[in-house]
Amino acid sequence: MTDPLDKATSQAPAVLGEGCLSRYDPDELDAEDGTEFPGAAQLWEQLQQDSEAQSR
Repeated sequence: MTDPLDKATSQAPAVLGEGCLSRYDPDELDAEDGTEFPGAAQLWEQLQQDSEAQSR
């Protein structure tokens, strides 16, 4: 198991914008930054269906 503090002290990805408009540069993100989420589309669809079912 890796040390969780290693990630906290690593270099953060580049940022675009300033203040409340700042965001990580998508071209600088990779799998180490947690950008891989293969089930995102399925999760979004499920959440939308759950939301519709609750509003009825």
